Amino acid sequence: MKLNWNVARAKKHLLGRILCRMAGDEKGAVMMEYVIVAVLIAAACVTAVAMFGRTIVGMFSTAAKGATGDSAGAKTTQTAVRDDQGKDAKAAGQYHDSLHTGTAAGSATSGTP
Repeated sequence: MKLNWNVARAKKHLLGRILCRMAGDEKGAVMMEYVIVAVLIAAACVTAVAMFGRTIVGMFSTAAKGATGDSAGAKTTQTAVRDDQGKDAKAAGQYHDSLHTGTAAGSATSGTP
């Protein structure tokens, strides 16, 4: 014989809430999974914009100038974007090297046995 009981009515009483908990009333769990997926997608979008934002803006600027017939302006913009990318890559490399150099020097001079 199958029990047919109303969950909303059962939750009004202490025993009903306990039984719902034991039976696995998981309506909120599915929503939480959707929230976690949405947060991960948002984090990926923010990371992508932070990483590639300036490059994408430069590419669209170059394309816009090329589409309007301003080939000299497009070439200038493209060169400026490449120079900025090179400077950013060099700065990132120096930062990376300073982190590793600082870590190695810090552990060697810390004086801990």
